[in-house]
Amino acid sequence: MKNYNNNKNPEFLNEYLVHIKVVKMHSERTVQEYYLDIRLFLKYIYNILHDTGKSIDDTDISDMTAEDLQKITLTDIYNFVFYTADERNNSDRARYRKISSLRSFFKYLTKVAHLVKDDPTKDIEVPSPKSSMPKYLSLNESMRLLEASSDSESVRNFCIITLFLNCGMRLSELIGINISDVDFLENKMRVLGKGKKERMVYLNPACISALKNYLEIRTRNRKAENEPALFISNQNKRISKRRVQQIVEETLKLAGLDGKGLTTHKLRHTAATLMYQYGDADILILKELLGHSNTATTEIYTHLDNESVRQAVEENPLANITMKKF
Repeated sequence: MKNYNNNKNPEFLNEYLVHIKVVKMHSERTVQEYYLDIRLFLKYIYNILHDTGKSIDDTDISDMTAEDLQKITLTDIYNFVFYTADERNNSDRARYRKISSLRSFFKYLTKVAHLVKDDPTKDIEVPSPKSSMPKYLSLNESMRLLEASSDSESVRNFCIITLFLNCGMRLSELIGINISDVDFLENKMRVLGKGKKERMVYLNPACISALKNYLEIRTRNRKAENEPALFISNQNKRISKRRVQQIVEETLKLAGLDGKGLTTHKLRHTAATLMYQYGDADILILKELLGHSNTATTEIYTHLDNESVRQAVEENPLANITMKKF
């Protein structure tokens, strides 16, 4: 695995990282986040248990043992959460993520590795962070973005924006598409989602048209005939995540929609929101469309719709007219 200095980790931490990567099939990014959270916690605990006199960041945990783990209590975990808030200025969401990481880690230590008898996280009480409404484009703004992409004279870029706004796919899913994944007979496309789970994305007329126009040019490129990727760079290799992000940023600017904190992931939110508001898609349908593992993740779009209703009521031209005082 990349980005881990395994020589400076206790062996049980290295084995845990392999477990969540290989067995749980978490993405590299998720594994990295778990790793950073748990490493900080272990350094904090080791410093307390052994009174090293060093700063938390400089603490060496390479010789930490299972005996050290067995001494960890629920109070230690609460103190760690307080430390991340008080001394590292962690937000509610960051602290909640650390608790999730520790729950996963101690579940592994108790149920899989059997290094710890009692799980100190099982009774922890931490309020969930307040969920914020994701940013998304309105229908008119989405049309402006498509028009700007069309004006860019890049058939590839227009196709990318079209797929984002119509299919609600993730950035990693888009760059992973191969030409062989596109099926025009049944008007659908195979994508590889989180946890390497395959799902089928159905193509509407806009997507079909954009894909056919792009593939007409793509297949004429002899320099890239051995490259399986659907979307390629100017170097005739699979397009990178960063390049797609740049394309979205450039198109947002062309449409006059830059400066709003919009990203490729916000286009995914946009697609889901538009399908929910205008396409009669219920939560279960959206869950399948977006590749969510549970409906709790998808329910944010019902809240978005409720917010739209509230805003519409507040913007009624009669909203500020009150009864005259006599």
